[in-house]
Amino acid sequence: MAQGTGSINSDYKDWEWSADAGERARLLQSPSVETVPKSGESQGNGPGATSALGAVFIVVNAALGAGLLNFPAAFSMAGGVAAGVALQMCMLIFIIGGLVILAYCSQASNERTYQEVVWAVCGKVPGVLCEVAIAVYTFGTCIAFLIIIGDQEDKIIAALVTESEEAGSSRWYTDRKFTISITAFLLILPLSIPKEIGFQKYASSLSVIGTWYVTAVIIIKYIWPDKELVPVEIPTSPSTWTAVFNAVPTICFGFQCHVSSVPVFNSMKQPEVKTWGAVVTAAMVIALFVYTGTGVCGFLTFGAGVEQDVLLSYPSNDIPVALARAFIILCVLTSYPILHFCGRAVLEGLWLRYTGVTVEEDVIRERRRRLLQTISWFLLTLLLALFIPDIGKVISVIGGLAACFIFVFPGLCLIQAKLSEIQETRAISWWAQVSYGVFMVTLGAFIFGQTTANAIFVDLTA
Repeated sequence: MAQGTGSINSDYKDWEWSADAGERARLLQSPSVETVPKSGESQGNGPGATSALGAVFIVVNAALGAGLLNFPAAFSMAGGVAAGVALQMCMLIFIIGGLVILAYCSQASNERTYQEVVWAVCGKVPGVLCEVAIAVYTFGTCIAFLIIIGDQEDKIIAALVTESEEAGSSRWYTDRKFTISITAFLLILPLSIPKEIGFQKYASSLSVIGTWYVTAVIIIKYIWPDKELVPVEIPTSPSTWTAVFNAVPTICFGFQCHVSSVPVFNSMKQPEVKTWGAVVTAAMVIALFVYTGTGVCGFLTFGAGVEQDVLLSYPSNDIPVALARAFIILCVLTSYPILHFCGRAVLEGLWLRYTGVTVEEDVIRERRRRLLQTISWFLLTLLLALFIPDIGKVISVIGGLAACFIFVFPGLCLIQAKLSEIQETRAISWWAQVSYGVFMVTLGAFIFGQTTANAIFVDLTA
């Protein structure tokens, strides 16, 4: 994508709220990346400290997460291994393309975060929609995290109780609602209140170890299955052609690292689009192998009967799987505060723009508002997690939003970036890139509409 002679207008003054407050508001940053603060006088993105190899692993870390637990069920919904793998491969082209587009537009607009790029390139309305989408997405992901905690704790408790307790009525302290609530209040809430999250890099390392271990266990359990495992039906084709789309939300949710990608790009020693293309290609291939290994082996182990959370399909007393459950719980406990921090940052930015108050003027009220936002966020996510039965229903909803981050907003940015170029004649490459942007927006809008409608009329009304 060769940059044209024109530059993208990144002036925020067309926003009728406070421009100063908007620029000063705390905006979403990657939990794994520390970037140099953007100077108002700088004309370009200064080099960071992250090497290309380091950027690969940061992007892999941003992509991999607890969403991999849903991949075996996604393969089942898609209609088998062939359909699931083919769908991933097709989507991977656009996933990588979206990451490259975001880097191109970040470089052209001199902005360092996802929503800042959308603001600068696409304008006020898409910028607000992007920030709202990020807030809703992080909120939904926090709900999914709490459900995962409940799922894993159920199995761990089942392995610890005695046979006499199993025969009788279940104890009050083993009730799912109690275990989720006590874990959330004692561990998650205290970690979510601080203004800064200093353990981000440690949580990232823990998440990587946990996801790789889970994948290894699922693959090993497929190669050497338990003797008591009953043979199950393995679908080899989708029931209908539309059934393949049922796996799309999980794939979008799993590979969505686009919101974190812009800070990663700007943290590189050589933030060049060509180098970034190689970085994200390598990262997505690694993520593809992890997700495919988990999805294929988990699906072939349990077939059509696989649970939405694949670890629930394994016996409670399986020690390696129990360790995997413990890893997932630890990952989620540290990931929830990070996701909440991101959502709270976006809400804070919207509030400061709306009120027109600068950060310096609002220091006194910031702590009180942060406490109110955190407690409200926490209680709402906890309440919803207690009454939503499985992560599949949550992912089916927020997977559509993930498609917006992967397809719609990058496509809009590409279109606006090319239209802003001042050229006497439009080359074939210019038309090709604009057409690609239009196709991405159309595809993303279709995926968002289809998955959201399916979630509302099928999953949520079931």
